[in-house]
Amino acid sequence: MSARGLIIGAPRSGSGKTSVTIGILRALARRGLSVGGAKSGPDYIDPGFHHAATGRPGVNLDSWAMSPALLNALAANAASQADMIVLESAMGLFDGIPGAPGRSGSAADLARLYGLPVLLVLDVSGQSQTAAAIAKGFATYDPQVRIAGVVLNRLGSERHLRLAGEAIEAIGLPVVGAVMRDTALALPERHLGLVQAGEHADLMAHLDRLADMAERSLDLEAIMALMTPLAPRGIDFSDALPPPGQRIALAQDAAFTFVYPHVAAHWRKAGAEIVPFSPLADEAPRDDCDTCWLPGGYPELHAGTLAAAQNFRAGMRAFAATRPVHGECGGFMALGETLVDADGETHEMLGLLGHSTSFARRKMNLGYRQATLLADCPLGQKGMLVRGHEFHYAQVVSHGSDEKLAALADGQGNPLGAAGGRRGHVSGTFFHAIARG
Repeated sequence: MSARGLIIGAPRSGSGKTSVTIGILRALARRGLSVGGAKSGPDYIDPGFHHAATGRPGVNLDSWAMSPALLNALAANAASQADMIVLESAMGLFDGIPGAPGRSGSAADLARLYGLPVLLVLDVSGQSQTAAAIAKGFATYDPQVRIAGVVLNRLGSERHLRLAGEAIEAIGLPVVGAVMRDTALALPERHLGLVQAGEHADLMAHLDRLADMAERSLDLEAIMALMTPLAPRGIDFSDALPPPGQRIALAQDAAFTFVYPHVAAHWRKAGAEIVPFSPLADEAPRDDCDTCWLPGGYPELHAGTLAAAQNFRAGMRAFAATRPVHGECGGFMALGETLVDADGETHEMLGLLGHSTSFARRKMNLGYRQATLLADCPLGQKGMLVRGHEFHYAQVVSHGSDEKLAALADGQGNPLGAAGGRRGHVSGTFFHAIARG
């Protein structure tokens, strides 16, 4: 028997999708129901909240970065582990790469592909009946994407609810939730989005506050009744990123946190063992591992601690002398010569690659990336195409003399030039890998 599911979408980021999604997930899980979360697009942080709310690992479903076969395999795997799947949209429901029908990266792609209904979250602060015009636009924009219900968010009063709600129901869309404005429901944020679930003070208490909101403000029975079967066909993981080694030393702490759930899950599924270590606790990769992976995260917030971690630094140098080391984004920053933090202070990094980065000179880099590998590395063999994304504020301020790791293009295939670095067994790039191209 397949799971049933729906998509939670909105006109834009910041509409309250995440709070509504987490509230629904936690409320249903508290009732003892079998529910799991999913996220469209390249987002590390929200799946962690989904996991905490339900006890089931979250998953990214990315129609641009993942081949249809891998997308179906991951969706089918999620559907096999829960009776209900709540899939949270990234950005606006229809936002994605233009000119890429079915592979734009938008949540609307998933609505079309799997026939899932959409629950539309509207931030109605500053408007009333106009919300109905927005809802009607969503309902008629694409006949293959069905808006099944609406949640009104950030309402100011009962009168506000009546004006907006009656206008929306007059166009034939049911209003299945009305959330009053409440700053206590907001999740804390920083420069890459929400503070991660594992760092949130008193996490479960906050999740339960969101669940209380869902029980109080949403018609959960009506929302469950909107769900339709999610039954992807085919289990084909051949386009998943292969494990970079048999025993993978994975840096894992507050400085190194960004590993896609589906990537780590596939490494384990393929028989690899992941051995975590904490650079912030001055731990080195274990000597019985054959590959070391430094994922993205927030080294710019912990640069002084990393610079002073002598055991970590010596262990990394010894490991890299004989075995592959790869760094993504924050990991790439840590592999370089120096890192300048937000206060302008320069910290010595590992020096295993020759570049230097600065968080003081901030510039947002955001978007899908296609990477053609220029050399063998833990991401794959020379010539292999990898799809992923970049999201960082730090900049390379000195490139050094290392070989470039990959030729990058954006989501539409426009060349961006060579990027990253490779020296001996060490490689790194700001690019986050999601799947084989």
